Amino acid sequence: MKKKNKIFRQTVLLVLLSVFVLSVFTACGSKGHAVTDKASLTGARVGVQIGTTGDTDVSALKHGTKVQRFDKGADAINTLKQGKLDAVVIDGEVAKAFVKQNPDLKILEEPFETEEYAGVIAKDNTELLDKVNKAMQELQDEGILDKLKDTYINEKGDYHYKEKVTSGDTLVMASSIDFPPYEYFDNGSSTPVGFDVEMAYAIADKLGMKLEIQNIQFDAIINAVNSGKADIGFSGFTVTEERKKSINFTSNYMETQQAIIVQKGGAGNGQSFGDKLYNSFIKDHRFNYLLSGLVNTIIITIFAVLIGVVLGFLIALVRVTHDKNGNLKVLNFIAKLYLTIVRGTPMMIQLLIIYFVIFASVDISKVLVAIIAFGLNSAAYQAENFRSGIMAVDAGQFEAGHALGLKYGTVMTSIILPQAVKNVLPAIANEFISLLKETSISGYIGLQDLTQGGMIIRSITYEAMIPLLAVAVIYLVIVLILTWLVGKLEKALRKNER
Repeated sequence: MKKKNKIFRQTVLLVLLSVFVLSVFTACGSKGHAVTDKASLTGARVGVQIGTTGDTDVSALKHGTKVQRFDKGADAINTLKQGKLDAVVIDGEVAKAFVKQNPDLKILEEPFETEEYAGVIAKDNTELLDKVNKAMQELQDEGILDKLKDTYINEKGDYHYKEKVTSGDTLVMASSIDFPPYEYFDNGSSTPVGFDVEMAYAIADKLGMKLEIQNIQFDAIINAVNSGKADIGFSGFTVTEERKKSINFTSNYMETQQAIIVQKGGAGNGQSFGDKLYNSFIKDHRFNYLLSGLVNTIIITIFAVLIGVVLGFLIALVRVTHDKNGNLKVLNFIAKLYLTIVRGTPMMIQLLIIYFVIFASVDISKVLVAIIAFGLNSAAYQAENFRSGIMAVDAGQFEAGHALGLKYGTVMTSIILPQAVKNVLPAIANEFISLLKETSISGYIGLQDLTQGGMIIRSITYEAMIPLLAVAVIYLVIVLILTWLVGKLEKALRKNER
């Protein structure tokens, strides 16, 4: 008992010491740096969006400037509001939208840089480039682009372009739908709106094509266009000499500035917890983003597990057969190579390779791509589950079957496999739980799963805690239900053994 008390006291002291050390590091790392103009960014903690010109230009600052990169501008804003950044550098019009929603922030009068926006088209697609440039010039001559600017940029108009061509060939546009007023979600709809969106619809109409919009990470758009997964990209791309080496730019359509956002000081947004809940889920039926994402998550998980079980079972048979009698050498080599590659590389990299490389020129559903990617990944782990289950069956049963004159295949299917499957059922169920959580990276290919649904809400409301907690709770509830079912299954199997 004394020994247990001593261990308990040591554990408590270790936890307290860890909390103290963490607090010290947090305090040391949270010292602010007052940013009042462009020059004072030097040495400050500055947030930028990955792959933007703000990222490039701020990274060029010297003398201890600490650059923090985020996938989405809204994430940088939330970090700034928490006091973990001194400033955020982002597009001027986007900055206005952020500040409008967050009264505790302000834009400095001095801009960071002046820049021009254009669309991106693959280097080898000069025919489309010429057509798009011609369409953009016609839209400019007709005054449509100016009307859209008045509506979305100058906020002194109410003109909206309505899509006309709804059938025929498709023009696929890649965009990161978290960049108001250029592209964003509004009123709980899953259809994006904004200046770039309506301009793209107008361009598609000029080309006699229907428009399809793919919502993907900003830094993946150029890859999507170059790989053929999208025809064109509009998402506030600044024309730079470095980017020109790998992509073609359309004609410029917007001149803007990179703005510096800082905390105003002393002005909170005054929202209660109830207001945050309302804005995150009830207003404009934003809970639908979570529901539609949850449906995709469940579909991907179920079918990926099925692929994993079937393929993993076949791989396990190949490996066990080779281990038992030395047959299937070539197949065993392929199986081991497959297991090494899949288990030795991150799931996210596998998903991106399958989407942007293997299916680069194939028009395929993103849900199907995710099912294939997660299914192939799951198969590698299921194969080892099945192999361990088969090898756990007493070797004497193999020998007994052979002594009775049964062939290897008969011994395996009639004696070994029924026991092995029973042994690995709990492991298969646990793989289902793990796979459910792994699907949270589906957003990297522009697929709206449960996690991405929460991200969309976060990009609309600029509220980090509520949407993230909601997504976490949904995952937790599903996992608890599945864990309970696995427990029931294990009890049933143990009862059957008695």
